[in-house]
Amino acid sequence: MKNIAESGLKLLKKSETEVKKLLLLNHDKVSIYPESIHKLGESLVMIGRDETRRFLLVVANCPKAVPEGFEGEMLKLSDGGAALIGDLSGANAAALRRHFPWTAPVSLRNRRSTIGCGDRLGLASRGHIRAARKFEVSPVLAQQSMRELSMTGRTFQNVVDDAVFMVFECDYREGFGADGDHLKTIPDIDTALAVGMPMITLDLSEVMNAAAGDWPEAQVNDAFAALDPAYQARVLDEYGDKSFVVGCCEVKVDAATARRCAVMYTAAIDFAEKVYHHIRSKRGDEFDLEISIDETSSPTLPSHHLYIARELRKRGVEFSSMAPRFIGEFQKAIDYIGDLAEFDRQFKVHAQIAQAYGNYKVSVHSGSDKFAVYPTIGRETNGYLHLKTAGTSWLVAVTVIAQCDPALYRDMHRCALANFNDMLKLYHITADINRIPKLETLSDAELPKLMEMPEARQLLHITYGPILRSELRERFFATLHREEAAYTAAIEKHFDKHLSLLGLPRR
Repeated sequence: MKNIAESGLKLLKKSETEVKKLLLLNHDKVSIYPESIHKLGESLVMIGRDETRRFLLVVANCPKAVPEGFEGEMLKLSDGGAALIGDLSGANAAALRRHFPWTAPVSLRNRRSTIGCGDRLGLASRGHIRAARKFEVSPVLAQQSMRELSMTGRTFQNVVDDAVFMVFECDYREGFGADGDHLKTIPDIDTALAVGMPMITLDLSEVMNAAAGDWPEAQVNDAFAALDPAYQARVLDEYGDKSFVVGCCEVKVDAATARRCAVMYTAAIDFAEKVYHHIRSKRGDEFDLEISIDETSSPTLPSHHLYIARELRKRGVEFSSMAPRFIGEFQKAIDYIGDLAEFDRQFKVHAQIAQAYGNYKVSVHSGSDKFAVYPTIGRETNGYLHLKTAGTSWLVAVTVIAQCDPALYRDMHRCALANFNDMLKLYHITADINRIPKLETLSDAELPKLMEMPEARQLLHITYGPILRSELRERFFATLHREEAAYTAAIEKHFDKHLSLLGLPRR
């Protein structure tokens, strides 16, 4: 460590480009990430790693020259120089955002194609960035839901800080997003906004009356009659027995559907309007509001999508994307289940509605590994889309562990089986885990193949919380640190496949 710092001290007068060429990058099991080397005045700031951790290293010609805000252990160097060695802490992440503003998340509302990367471990963004650099796409590197935070023991601040360090390490200056995912209350939204998350995915599942989708018409009519009379009249006048041309498609709304939409969605639209004005009061125009209506048991009909979009626009609610519940099954960790021809037909209409009413992005939730429908999604949206992924990066980590530490994988698999039924209360999947071979029948070499089996993928996907909260946690992170290169390469390859199949242009 000290030898690397001494090497940096001798290069303080050089340009950043020269420093990156000349700095001693490896010594005594310590290495520096080359892209992380940055000049800051008369100091150098970089990220390194040893056998057990990643760390921040700041080199200056004297202790007082260390830029303000960085914390850590101070080492004396030759000729009065100093080196600060610090953890990847919240304070050091804040200092990076202050001194290198491009490390802070930004609104991506004007970016054409975006992908939510859902890094549950704080270790995947290096691979996400490498993949994103190859395509015309902007990554949302910091993305977590309250459920995921609870499962992993992290906070929104942790999620943002981990992305900041990776962005700095990779010298990624093209802008990245941060998404408070599937938030349902204003206090939770405020928590995400307070740590600089510009994107809020507003989950309307608890304020919309989804059950009314299955009510008999008489019950819908009774509920509709309880609404404000002027509102009833407007709904029937604007939607009842009307046809709406959206691009090359036509959406018909009869009077019964208009009444049902009003009963199902009015309270949700009221809440979305309230949230929109609340976020705008905090961030001005620098935010991305996503409307999520996908957390229902029934698909979002095109007529319902159109109603919601028109009503939000009528109230002046500006949103960047909307996530309908598409036909078929978008289950965690596996490919699309359903009639591909019918998906293509309906998705085309959803895309045309989005283009007709504000040209917002169609957002695809539980979007990872849905390879069969990616060509349709990319084609029908013309790349104006948001794809949300989460657990797939965790499963890449599981695969790497199965390859590199079979004993650890076996313990993780046993933990997953022990907690599977509890996790079914939180996640909807239909995997029959009895189809998964017994561990004792598999050789170590066969374990990675389990992550090609839908049932095993879903088993490990939904049980990440119990695994990360168990006594396996320390071994898990130690293995991923040791196998960092393999994990990064695997993430990059996996996301290359996602972005290629969407048909996004290459840089």
